[in-house]
Amino acid sequence: MSKNHSFPTVPLKDVPAAIPENGKGSYRPVVLVVDDESVIADTLAEILTRSGYTGIAEYDGDSALETALLMPPEMLITDVVLPGMSGIELAITVRRVFPECKIILFSGQASTADLLAAARQDGHQFTLLNKPLHPQDLLMRVSEGLKRKQGPSVGTH
Repeated sequence: MSKNHSFPTVPLKDVPAAIPENGKGSYRPVVLVVDDESVIADTLAEILTRSGYTGIAEYDGDSALETALLMPPEMLITDVVLPGMSGIELAITVRRVFPECKIILFSGQASTADLLAAARQDGHQFTLLNKPLHPQDLLMRVSEGLKRKQGPSVGTH
């Protein structure tokens, strides 16, 4: 089964540079990216890594679950259509094991609306983004999703 996608190419110079390390092992949230098209998963993980996150790429649901158990993600970004386990099934399983994990689904196929509707009927709410994802849009969604998780900041009294 071949996939014919015409994704726009973003020059590497347009991808944000890695956040400079301060020598103190600064905190880098783990973001697990899953897509059966390895070039997409690898590219998104690299963009995230260059932007201050720990981006990890996987190419199917089973491998992603194994990785999540070894290195629990704070966010899962997964394609809806994967070989074997669907991205929605993966998201539901990850959410059961790691209830605080933020989930973003993405897809280039219109047929995923039915799968998402079925998940909503079962009480699962997920954000769905359409392929292709522009790096700046992706980074904005990841940043927003993880900010909500971190909770209130400590203020002065």
